[in-house]
Amino acid sequence: MRVPVPVRGLSGHARREWIRWTAGFLAFPVAGLAGRAAAGPVDDTMSALVGGVVTGAVIGAGQALVSSGRLSLPRWSAATAAGSGLGLLLGAALVGYRTDLGSLALMGAIEGVLLGAAQAWALPSATRLPWLWALAMPALWAAGWTVTTLAGVGVEARFTVFGATGALTFSALSGVLLHGLLPATTPTRTPGSGPLSEVGA
Repeated sequence: MRVPVPVRGLSGHARREWIRWTAGFLAFPVAGLAGRAAAGPVDDTMSALVGGVVTGAVIGAGQALVSSGRLSLPRWSAATAAGSGLGLLLGAALVGYRTDLGSLALMGAIEGVLLGAAQAWALPSATRLPWLWALAMPALWAAGWTVTTLAGVGVEARFTVFGATGALTFSALSGVLLHGLLPATTPTRTPGSGPLSEVGA
């Protein structure tokens, strides 16, 4: 498999952390199932809010676990749950719960605005230019829905989050961005030090 061009400039350790983050795309289908079990299909305000919160909490926890200690599990999970819940509530309502490509891309962009703002707040204090994360999320979340729809996934079922193909795309791209904003952890640590202490989280 060819390594994406943006990743070729990463050091070996940073590349391994990018691969680990990208593998976190597996949390998305699990989160989607959890959100659907909690609220059913996204077809009204309550299902969007509850489903979005549950889905976001699972995604946030998964991302924190594969972040090599760079993200705080409770802070990131809570921020992702809040941003996803409110974002899906607003986005789905504004597109009338439609599931055509344009509507889902727009819904994703709207959700990405609130999600990006919440996650930018939850980034560690060592993060460089955290607002860039907030600016990128609308485009990346819309891309996730676009890739999933074009892959032929049955989006008419009104899931709370895009599928595995979109999640893989999102995770690969956001992993490069995360490294640029929050450098990879050092591979060597002094005894008794923890990964969170390295980034001041």
